[in-house]
Amino acid sequence: MFIRPTDLWHHYGRTRHATDRTVPDRFLWSWGQDAGPGAEALGEIDGRCIGDLGAGAARHAAHLAVHHHPARIIAVDASPAQHAMAQDLYDLLASRLRLVRADVRRHLHATAGTYDVLYSVFGAVDFVEPRELLPAAAAALRPGGRLVFSTLAHHLGGELAHPDVQHTEIGAKTPEGAAATMHRWVLQEQVWSKLLDEAGFTRISTETLPGEPGPRAADTLLVTAFRPGQPP
Repeated sequence: MFIRPTDLWHHYGRTRHATDRTVPDRFLWSWGQDAGPGAEALGEIDGRCIGDLGAGAARHAAHLAVHHHPARIIAVDASPAQHAMAQDLYDLLASRLRLVRADVRRHLHATAGTYDVLYSVFGAVDFVEPRELLPAAAAALRPGGRLVFSTLAHHLGGELAHPDVQHTEIGAKTPEGAAATMHRWVLQEQVWSKLLDEAGFTRISTETLPGEPGPRAADTLLVTAFRPGQPP
């Protein structure tokens, strides 16, 4: 008998959902959501097909839909709770923003050669086995397509990122409030570069965005890579 996975994102973002229903006027990459190069890190957006991997409440995707002119912006998330919040916030943008509830890996495999740009802001790239996700992302991009993601440059609290492909167990809660854990990949810069290379990406570059001081402060690693080939 099939047992549906527990939604460990059920409680995430609910306070903000209740108090902030706006479309963000900025696209921010850093852990503290206070820094980064903005949407320009995505390259050319106008007229392009853009995918948000692990979109959560789809705030970044809503920004692109309202403040830029992509041909399509598709926000993908597997969490029923996050998908429902995104629908509640941004269903009025349906003509410009498509909200998809799906496992990101399955979605990418089903959309081979579809996307011009894929991005993740502490989203699916952090929480899905990278040896499965990154090849699927490469296949879903068109030739010359771009993948951009922000991820933790080190663990919260300052512990170094892993020097190999190893996940970290982090705390979570079931919808009923019971304690649980989930996997997060906090990897060193050279590990991400090697994984991207093995997945078929090229022109891999990284940038560290320093975090502000605080007990849960963290530096952000911003990574850009391209599928080989020339855009059509």
